[in-house]
Amino acid sequence: MINYQNIMETIRMIEKEKLDIRTITMGISLLDCCDSDGKKSREKIYDKITKYAEKLVKTGKEIEIEYGIPIINKRISVTPISLVAQASNDTNYAEFAKILDKAANTVGIDFIGGFSALVQKGYSKGDKILIDSIPEALAATNKVCSSVNVGCTKTGINMDAVRDMGVIIKKTAFLTKEHNSIGCAKLVVFANAVEDNPFMAGAFHGIGEGECVINVGVSGPGVVKSALENVKGESFDILAETIKKTAFKITRVGQLVAHEASKRLHVPFGIVDLSLAPTPAIGDSVGRILEEMGLESCGCHGTTAALALLNDAVKKGGIMASSHVGGLSGAFIPVSEDEGMINAVNAGSLSLDKLEAMTAVCSVGIDMVAVPGDTPETTISAIIADEAAIGIINNKTTGVRIIPVYGKGLGESAEFGGLLGQAPIMAVSRFSSSDFIHRGGRIPAPVHSFKN
Repeated sequence: MINYQNIMETIRMIEKEKLDIRTITMGISLLDCCDSDGKKSREKIYDKITKYAEKLVKTGKEIEIEYGIPIINKRISVTPISLVAQASNDTNYAEFAKILDKAANTVGIDFIGGFSALVQKGYSKGDKILIDSIPEALAATNKVCSSVNVGCTKTGINMDAVRDMGVIIKKTAFLTKEHNSIGCAKLVVFANAVEDNPFMAGAFHGIGEGECVINVGVSGPGVVKSALENVKGESFDILAETIKKTAFKITRVGQLVAHEASKRLHVPFGIVDLSLAPTPAIGDSVGRILEEMGLESCGCHGTTAALALLNDAVKKGGIMASSHVGGLSGAFIPVSEDEGMINAVNAGSLSLDKLEAMTAVCSVGIDMVAVPGDTPETTISAIIADEAAIGIINNKTTGVRIIPVYGKGLGESAEFGGLLGQAPIMAVSRFSSSDFIHRGGRIPAPVHSFKN
């Protein structure tokens, strides 16, 4: 029987509370595109992506129209290019990024992720070439996103890679300085990266994944905040229960879209990512959810506890609503993409140190944070190391998407546009981490990693 109350509730969530499907992401394996001739490999990559994803955008739009559910982005993730390109004799992989960009433009998607390397224990030849190619690749493309996994709980942290990524981020910032160093907004450094993440910039199609899958990322911070407005002053038990019920409803919408897309594209359904993904729009903020819980301003004492409650309740509600939950699943806290976070930084309640503490209990990490353009590369590496340490000790995914905006300093902001929003420049420590970063080698895996 049709429940008209549920239908009207969903309509209200879409129209008034900014509920949307943030992304349908098609994951495509490129392992069969390896070739000793780089040009032939790129031809195979282009042909495969454009064949598999030919109807992705069209199908997404049809589902939007038929169900009245906004689907903001249509995206593709591919096998980490370092694994594919190293079969070639190329000594620079920027051309691989350009062919990904060309394929993305051909099929009309918003972003393509997978210009990536997995170096948590060390470099292969292809890993080193890819990482060195990142600045040029991101400066020469518009839709390509890059990620590097530098640590995991089982192996520890590759501090050589951490050191190198500080250099790479600064180079990327310089090459895209005419556009507020926006290249860094398409680059994330991970610990414990997952293979089925549908969200950019960290999406890639893991080697444990199938030939082709459909992953869906939901959103809905505005829906959660609206629900909490009805339980002002109630206990934490009621607060958690309200978030759980709301997350269930949001995830059911994602499950519906995922199955429809899978059926129409004749591609297996992978996962639904439960993450609450904010936007710069008013009323679509994770920061405002935390304030609705009773905090005067996001970042004040109590914020980490509030975020922990939110993240846990979202997961508990979401896993009941979908047969396959994956990705990152929780609450994102990207500063530039969240109106409440931006306001908190400008108000002085949210600092980089507080953000770091919050990352111990949320989905990802230091995300879409702008810092002064003259920030030393070793300081950036040290921020990456801190986040990787939180990830491997807590056995969770953490990441850093940090933007040293060339020519800008404290008191200024950087405008990126669209979902990327605008970021106030945040202060970093004035004390050096250089000697620590230049030690090199590996931080060993934590003792709790030895479970076999």
